Amino acid sequence: MAAVLHSAPKVSEIDGIADALSKALGDMLIHTKEEHGEIVLGVERERIEDALRLLRDDFDYQQLMEIAGVDYPGRDERFEVVYMLLSLTRNHRIMVKCRAAENTPVPSVTTLWPVAGWLEREVYDMYGVLFDGNTDLRRILTDYGFEGHPQRKDFPLTGYQELRYSEEDKRVVYEPVTLAQDFRSFDFMSPWEGAEYVLPGDEKAEAPDVDKPKTTEDKNDTGADPKTDKKAAKGTKADPPAMKDEEKSESGKEKGDEK
Repeated sequence: MAAVLHSAPKVSEIDGIADALSKALGDMLIHTKEEHGEIVLGVERERIEDALRLLRDDFDYQQLMEIAGVDYPGRDERFEVVYMLLSLTRNHRIMVKCRAAENTPVPSVTTLWPVAGWLEREVYDMYGVLFDGNTDLRRILTDYGFEGHPQRKDFPLTGYQELRYSEEDKRVVYEPVTLAQDFRSFDFMSPWEGAEYVLPGDEKAEAPDVDKPKTTEDKNDTGADPKTDKKAAKGTKADPPAMKDEEKSESGKEKGDEK
């Protein structure tokens, strides 16, 4: 039976693709970047739906694989929304980005891919990014009544409240988070190599003088005295070496013969 050849290439080539996409996007495009064999396109937030439609219809990027969020708290528009597209016929992927602030909604792309409804809800839940046109923008990963957006970099590591079942009330209750111990910040410094801070419990200890060799002057600490030296010179009677099995058996026979 003859093998059936598929039109999609096994290895995708990116040479010239970035230039073709940049030219087609025109004034919708902010920047283009190629890193690690990937093409990243930054587009205007208000034009994101038009840009993705063009990439889907004219350049065969048929599938929306994922929508991800990124948080840069130091920026005025702190969020980036990243769309990851796959072309089945080209066997190639690209990433399209746009920026957003907390109060600047991103146009929904549910008109292009219905699956975007779920993906946009994830970004909203984790980062708080709003999507204009998504008719069902609700939390999807966190629990009912959850406060804040846990993937933001300024979100407290312990959260705000915890959920548990109360045996006393016979229902699920929310309570403020209380920690049994303080949160520890690891600085990855080894105390064996000389940390730049005083370890707990060592506050009153004097720092050793590493340049001065340590010697023992008191004989009571070493046990050295004339009596000990005299006893050591006599030595001790060493135990006989362990006998081999053959020697043990022969020794046993000799004892038996004597009897």
